[in-house]
Amino acid sequence: MPVSRAHATWNGDIPSGSGTFTAGDSITGGVTYKSRFEGGPGSNPEQLIGAAHATCFSMALANALAGAGFPPESIDTDASVTLRPIDGVPTIMKIELVTRARVPGIDEAAFGELAASAKANCPVSRALVGVPEISLQATLVGE
Repeated sequence: MPVSRAHATWNGDIPSGSGTFTAGDSITGGVTYKSRFEGGPGSNPEQLIGAAHATCFSMALANALAGAGFPPESIDTDASVTLRPIDGVPTIMKIELVTRARVPGIDEAAFGELAASAKANCPVSRALVGVPEISLQATLVGE
């Protein structure tokens, strides 16, 4: 399997400095204290973690569904990453995954089981095992 690479640069101190990042061939962005801790414009690492988790989960769910004989038409997943200070240190405390999938022929129970398994077993979920809470709301979308 290939090695995935990313790069980041930070200039200056935290309150007034700024940084940039690249990932793969087409993902670039800028980050500042305001974009990370105050909801200001720009990007932050938690958004990248959310994007990675939503993508990984969606792919894992698609694979699980297809393996069970229910290839999905579509899977849309949002991730919300909550950062809170713990003992004075910013810490990712919660990730909420919300997914909507169009999957012909599957019932709610089977879909729920496969979604829970995908959440537990996608590589990003496994890497984030230290996050105290990772929740999933999985909804089947009717045809």
